[in-house]
Amino acid sequence: MVEINSRKAAIVGCGFVGSASAFALMESGLFSEIVLIDRDMNKAQGEALDISHGLPFAKPMQIYAGDYPDISDAAVIIVTAGAGQKPGETRLDLVKKNVGIFKSVIPEIVKYNREGILLIVANPVDILTFAAAKLSGFPSNRVFGSGTVLDSARLKYLLGEHLGVDPRSVHAFIIGEHGDSEIAAWSSANVSGIPLNKFCEMRGHFNHNKAMHELADTVKNSAYEIIEKKGATYYGIAMSVKRICEAIVRDEKSILPVSSIQKGNYGIDKIALSMPVIVGKHGVEAAVPIELNAKEQEDLKKSAETLQSIIDGLDI
Repeated sequence: MVEINSRKAAIVGCGFVGSASAFALMESGLFSEIVLIDRDMNKAQGEALDISHGLPFAKPMQIYAGDYPDISDAAVIIVTAGAGQKPGETRLDLVKKNVGIFKSVIPEIVKYNREGILLIVANPVDILTFAAAKLSGFPSNRVFGSGTVLDSARLKYLLGEHLGVDPRSVHAFIIGEHGDSEIAAWSSANVSGIPLNKFCEMRGHFNHNKAMHELADTVKNSAYEIIEKKGATYYGIAMSVKRICEAIVRDEKSILPVSSIQKGNYGIDKIALSMPVIVGKHGVEAAVPIELNAKEQEDLKKSAETLQSIIDGLDI
C-alpha cells in the first residue's frame, strides 16, 4: 500500500473552478505537491505551467499535469470535473450529465487511491457527493462536498456590508442543498456572540424580516447573477476549497458547512446535504448541532426531500 503524503493534493478537472482552486492552493503554501488531471492533457499542462511561474513569489512546491496513477499518494483529491452551469440553468439541471462523468472518474480515482479524502466541488454538489460516496465505497467521513461553505461566506460578506463590520466577526450558516432550496439558519446567527437581531438594532436596523428575506434571496441568486454577467463562478469557490483544505491539512477541527452524508439528524438520513461539522485531518469528524427553529427544521426537511427525489431518479 502506498503511504499517503499529507502535503500532496490532486485536482481532477482543470476548468475554471479546478484551475482557480489550484492557483488559490499554490498561493496558500498548504501543499508541497499538486497534480492536475484533465481529459485534455494540454489544458492540464498549460494550467500547471502558468501557475508554476508564480512559484518564485510563493512557497516551494511542485505543480504538474499527470494522470490517475499520479494520485496514489495524494491526501486530498479535489474533484471539479463536470459540465459547468450555463445561464438560466439550475445546479440540479446538471445532474444526469455530471453523474455520468462521475461514473467514469470516481472508479479511476479508487483504482489508485483508497486512503485519501475525496472533496467534491462539481455541481450539483450534494447529489455528486452522494454519488461519489456510493461509487467509491469510501467511509462517509472521507467523502464530502464543498456544500454551502461558499453560500455561508456570501451571507457573512453581505451581513458584514449591511452592518458595517468585518465579515469574519459574523457567524451564520446557510444549510441544506447548495441550491434553490437552501436555508439561511437565522436562529443561530450572531455577530461575535451577540444575537443577530440585537446587533442589527445596535447598528440602526429594525426591519428584520424584510432584511433577512432580501439577504437570503441575494445569497441564493448570487451564482445566477455572476453566471449571467461573466459566464461562470470560480474565485469564491476556489477560496472555499482552500479554506476546507486548510482545515484538513492543519487538522484544525474547524466548523464548516460541508455537504456530507446525513445520519438521522432532524430525521434526515443517507443523503448528502450541508450542515455544520468539525473538519480535520480525518475529514468529517462530528456533526455540530446548531439551533434551528421549527420553520427552519421544516425547510431543511423539504430541502432534503428535493434532493431525495432527484437521487431516486438516478441509476447509481
